[in-house]
Amino acid sequence: MSVKTAVALAATIGAGILMSSAAEARPEMVGLHGEAYTPGTIVVRTTERRLYLILDSGHAMRYPVGVGKAGKQWAGTTKIDGKYVNPAWSPPAEVKRDKPSMPDVIPGGSPRNPMGVAAMTLAGGEYAIHGTNVPGSVGGFVSYGCIRMLNADITDLYQRVSVGTTVVVTR
Repeated sequence: MSVKTAVALAATIGAGILMSSAAEARPEMVGLHGEAYTPGTIVVRTTERRLYLILDSGHAMRYPVGVGKAGKQWAGTTKIDGKYVNPAWSPPAEVKRDKPSMPDVIPGGSPRNPMGVAAMTLAGGEYAIHGTNVPGSVGGFVSYGCIRMLNADITDLYQRVSVGTTVVVTR
């Protein structure tokens, strides 16, 4: 085997391992020190591509997430204003402008629905924390501003929080 072929094969295998590791990630309990968030708060650290559910003054559940791509990121504080299982999805105007052939509504449960198995909408905009049917996208800068989670992880988080939960997004 040539060196060039060996390098290409190693790169392909390495990419496969990285992609499968991200897609198989699960929430983990982590320690937090010096954080001043109230228990129950969701904190999204865009640069880390991680979401934290604050459990107490020193602990949080950490989940991998996909976040807004360049020019689509945002920061601020909001609240969860709705919770939906297998939601239908209508692409916002910006998405329709970029992808005019996209249907006006994608039914819940469809493998083409970008919301995955559940979504929690955020007050004040067109953003949500939601699942995905493209698990390899979790961990990247991939969305129009939504916070994208593995379906198993959104299911877990969905059960832990309620409408009215504070969400803090930082860069």
